[in-house]
Amino acid sequence: MRLWLFAAVAAGLALVALLPRLTRGRVRINPLTWIGAWALAAWLVLQFGFVVPVPRSVVHIYFGIAALALAIYVSADRERLASAKRPLVAFLTERRFTPYLAALVVLIPALVVTGIWLEATEPPAPPAFGRTVHPAPPDQIMVHGQAVNLVRVDNPYRHLETSSPEEFARHVANGRRVYYENCFYCHGDLLEGGGMFAHGLDPIPTNFQDAGNLPQLQESFLFWRVAKGGPGLPAEGGPWDSAMPAWETFLSEEEMWDVVLFLYEFTGWQPRARHETVVEGE
Repeated sequence: MRLWLFAAVAAGLALVALLPRLTRGRVRINPLTWIGAWALAAWLVLQFGFVVPVPRSVVHIYFGIAALALAIYVSADRERLASAKRPLVAFLTERRFTPYLAALVVLIPALVVTGIWLEATEPPAPPAFGRTVHPAPPDQIMVHGQAVNLVRVDNPYRHLETSSPEEFARHVANGRRVYYENCFYCHGDLLEGGGMFAHGLDPIPTNFQDAGNLPQLQESFLFWRVAKGGPGLPAEGGPWDSAMPAWETFLSEEEMWDVVLFLYEFTGWQPRARHETVVEGE
């Protein structure tokens, strides 16, 4: 958010509100002026108040809500409504305002046409931020008060796949339970990223069936993303941070490792192997 703009808008509204008192009653604020000040403030905040670009449709929706709220405020009191209507009626009916009314009739269509032309001819612009789909994980994270070294850690239950298939199957089944109780709403029944909430999210949930995801990642990476969720994304994972919650708040460490096992077991992919780096002198 651009805090300076919010501060300027708040100062402007406060000045309009205090103007009658500052001028000792010589200047009176008509409700129509007060509504205009609030409408202008809402438009400025929605249009320029956020660093990340806001879709025009969103601006229109929220400005419409603000305009409806102002209309309800004015019409809720008969005296306030009559006071707001008085200058409008005078502007539309009194002959002294005819030149200004004629200019307004010409100006409004001209502004609409100009706005359409500017939108149609606006050159494409690059994204405000460059977003990395698979951002680099930190070397170490804290989960449930314990340090986890993501560089060297392996899934503690992966070895059971060969040493104890029955125990491994139990962990996979537990991961399946965790997934369908918590994750499928966004990632979908088939793990393809098409859950019932997927279309309301930006970015959309990961498609685990895609060959560009699970086979390219180590299990420690997935454990980090499950544990820390969207709030744990580094800056390169923005600007629209993942909506996934930090599941360490709700799940045990075993459940998080188990759901990682389930992702690979269900999709048939194999996790990327961890390559040991030999440092001379060690």
